[in-house]
Amino acid sequence: MLRESLNDLAAFIAVARAGSFTRAAAQLGVSQPALSQTVRALEARLGVRLLARTTRSVAPTEAGARLLEAVGPRFDEIEAGLASLAGLRDRPAGTVRITATEHAAHAVLWPALRRLLPDYPDIAVEIVVDSGLTDIIAQRIDAGVRFGGMVAKDMTAVRIGTDMRMAVVGSPAYLHAHPKPEAPQDLTGHRCINLRLPTRGGLYAWEFDRDGQELRVWVEGRLTFNTTALILAAALDGFGLAYLPETLVRTHLDQGTLVRVLDAWCEPFSGYHLYFASHRQIPPALGVLVDALRWPPAR
Repeated sequence: MLRESLNDLAAFIAVARAGSFTRAAAQLGVSQPALSQTVRALEARLGVRLLARTTRSVAPTEAGARLLEAVGPRFDEIEAGLASLAGLRDRPAGTVRITATEHAAHAVLWPALRRLLPDYPDIAVEIVVDSGLTDIIAQRIDAGVRFGGMVAKDMTAVRIGTDMRMAVVGSPAYLHAHPKPEAPQDLTGHRCINLRLPTRGGLYAWEFDRDGQELRVWVEGRLTFNTTALILAAALDGFGLAYLPETLVRTHLDQGTLVRVLDAWCEPFSGYHLYFASHRQIPPALGVLVDALRWPPAR
């Protein structure tokens, strides 16, 4: 009976946190109908409805929210305790799930993983590319990578890169046909390529800073993407101005295939940080990754 209850509670927690039977089933490695049946059996045994189901989403009822708050952290503690046993092995082991922006995944995470993983064959890594601010606790993700100023205060943050700059760029052909903007306000007269943040549902505002004067500009244009790779491609093809990390466009600037504007308005800011829940014990596999990413690197 206890084993059955624990399994059913684990199933309920997964669905409540994922907000979807389909996503939770994929995480647990079971079929969606079987997971739905398990949760219904738990509801029947407890005599209360735990989840409100619609055609588009699943959310805890008042009873479900109370149960999730009561047992969710306990299951997290059990998982952390089990993960810590890997530290008794000769090598750290387990799966580390990390959420990161597309640029951070390419520029920071993969270079470190490429060097690290050959020495740790028992560590598996899953990278979830997401431009929004993912709730790593609710989504059961071990860590996230974001700019330092975007990390919540209740998280432990470890710097994993140098300060960064953004760059406003356009192709020579585009800038030959349009006057170069001298100030951020001039962007209203330009075709700009927008980035949509999936988890926020809105467009990313271009941020500028010069001599302490900070500006956020919502630009307009014919093209909107949720991936920086397509924004870069569109800028190279002359479809407008783009706002991208300097490291992503540096080669194109050196080659002359892109031209930078508003350089003086793009001051350095705090670079990428790896963040994870402060109240959780760090699994050994994640600890190895933290040490490999930490900036500046150990000598």
